[in-house]
Amino acid sequence: MPIQTFAKLIKKEEIIKDVFKFSVEANEIVKTAKPGNFIEIRVNDQTEPFLRRPISIYNINKEAEILEFIFQIKGNGTNLLSKKQIGDKIDILGPLGNGTFKFEKYNNIAIIGGGIGIFPLYELAKEAKAQGKKVNTYLGFRNKDLVMLEKEFKEISDKLVITTDDGSYAEKGFAIDYLKKDMEKENTATEETNAKETQAEDEQKFKYSTCICACGPLPMLKAVQKYAIENNINCQISLEEKMGCGLGVCLGCAVKKASSPKDNPEYFHVCKGRPVFNAKDVEI
Repeated sequence: MPIQTFAKLIKKEEIIKDVFKFSVEANEIVKTAKPGNFIEIRVNDQTEPFLRRPISIYNINKEAEILEFIFQIKGNGTNLLSKKQIGDKIDILGPLGNGTFKFEKYNNIAIIGGGIGIFPLYELAKEAKAQGKKVNTYLGFRNKDLVMLEKEFKEISDKLVITTDDGSYAEKGFAIDYLKKDMEKENTATEETNAKETQAEDEQKFKYSTCICACGPLPMLKAVQKYAIENNINCQISLEEKMGCGLGVCLGCAVKKASSPKDNPEYFHVCKGRPVFNAKDVEI
């Protein structure tokens, strides 16, 4: 059940231009928050902007009762939020989202994100690593100036691959291409270490012990979804839609169900029903 709290801002950092990380004291939210949850923030006490801003949870520190979130200035609302100062109280509603990342039954977690979509993946990687999972992380950015959180993800990943579209930093190309290469290598290794089983059984064993978890730009999510479905690999995707209420009342964040008939479409609502979906369940 989400709660409303006035969380004290205790740390503020601009990690790259116009992208801020806030650390707030929010013990009630921290108690129940899970990887994939998000919060809704009222940016000021005025009527403009009227709606709260949905922001993904980046890090949950249960011992210190600290919640961290990262956001990019995109408009008036996030610009106002960026002006908050240490000691200010921030009106936060959360944790929100009933659909979070479900990774407990998998041995291998392949995490892929792009741009500002990487933020909700940090808590997932941290939790998966803490539970003894193998965590391979693939993060894609447009160029060197937009690369973020490399050190943080490196500390909690068995393998970290950074890509830039233009090749200005690390690997050139798209993150999904490197994920595919590693998935094929892992599949081959599984087959070699289980020589007594048939190839088909080896492939099934690998696919069902691995889960891809993704968040990022829509073209990337579509490519990940297509690859996972075609290869029968478990996949969960976190969608970032514009939201009004965050509680399923305004119905503004609808996405079509994959099994929905064309003449009578049915929809999920990203805020209340998810925002993390099984890749097979949603049409994006």
